[in-house]
Amino acid sequence: MDHGTVAIYDQRGLTWAATHATAGRRAEAASFADRVAPGALRLDMGCGAGRYLPHLGTPAVALDASAVMLAACRDTVPDALYIQADVEHLPFARHAVGGAWSWMTHLHVPRVRLPLALWDLHRALAVGAPFAIQLLEGTHEGHDLPGDELGGRFMAGWTPPRLVDVVTGAGFDIEPGSVVVSGDELRLRARRARTLADTVRPGMRLLVCGVNPSLYSADAGVGYGRPGNRFWPAALASGIVTRDRDPLDAVTRHGVGMTDFVKRATRTAAEVTHDEYRQGFARVGRLVEWLAPGAVCFVGLSGWRSAVNPKAVAGLQPESIGGRPAYLMPSTSGLNARTTVGQLAEHLAAAAAVADASGAG
Repeated sequence: MDHGTVAIYDQRGLTWAATHATAGRRAEAASFADRVAPGALRLDMGCGAGRYLPHLGTPAVALDASAVMLAACRDTVPDALYIQADVEHLPFARHAVGGAWSWMTHLHVPRVRLPLALWDLHRALAVGAPFAIQLLEGTHEGHDLPGDELGGRFMAGWTPPRLVDVVTGAGFDIEPGSVVVSGDELRLRARRARTLADTVRPGMRLLVCGVNPSLYSADAGVGYGRPGNRFWPAALASGIVTRDRDPLDAVTRHGVGMTDFVKRATRTAAEVTHDEYRQGFARVGRLVEWLAPGAVCFVGLSGWRSAVNPKAVAGLQPESIGGRPAYLMPSTSGLNARTTVGQLAEHLAAAAAVADASGAG
């Protein structure tokens, strides 16, 4: 999160906390606690001085980037586990956390960095774990929010549609009716789905879009993770990545992001419905328009044929998506034996060439 904002909390956060000690939404915190599995760790992300921690149940982990606020929280609830860390870099093993509470914390993360922050949270949460988040509603982003009581804090506002897209792309199922705007606050409830989270960021060279995750890949936490899938061997052969089955390295070092038409994981792509393709294509289009990668490479013909052009063939498409070029390539599944790894690598290299010619937005 924004380091200058952490320094402000170190310097003046306790004064702010003292004047807001009785404010907040404790009933929401108690409701969240009831949805966490008994005995599972529940994470207070940006615990501050401990306004919500006593209401989140046990066992609890209090996390904050500010050492001063963390110490004050420990005085309030001495029997929790305390960790000084950044919400964008969580120090937890995969599936180690049973629920996450983020109340006016992720608003200190720039909007374009929230997808990867939520990817990290998805990694740390157990399947089915509840997630509650409250942010600033609106379009403001910067250090100059009018009325900021501490002054100088970085804050990023969100509109409901954009937040829903990002949380959905991060691999969460949003609870029906939970998206609420109250004054200048926007909140929602979700659960960590058995699926993959997007690995996306601004300045991507190429965005790779699959049809939907397999159950194997969802459980492994890596797209195209099954040993018989040829995506990663082809990607390595094409030179667009240098590490096998490492989507985070792909996006952070090489600008190769990953998403899917449909987030629901299935045994086969044949289980995906036309309506899911249509809705997923719309979400991916909004993602592309927002982050503007050089191009989008769609892996597998079925999604594009269902949502865009039933007669499409592999190669650069006449249609664009989100204002960026679209390249369509054959499936990398081992079931598609007629297409070799070398041919798949040629398609990925061609898609990257299209992206380089277009340039990231």
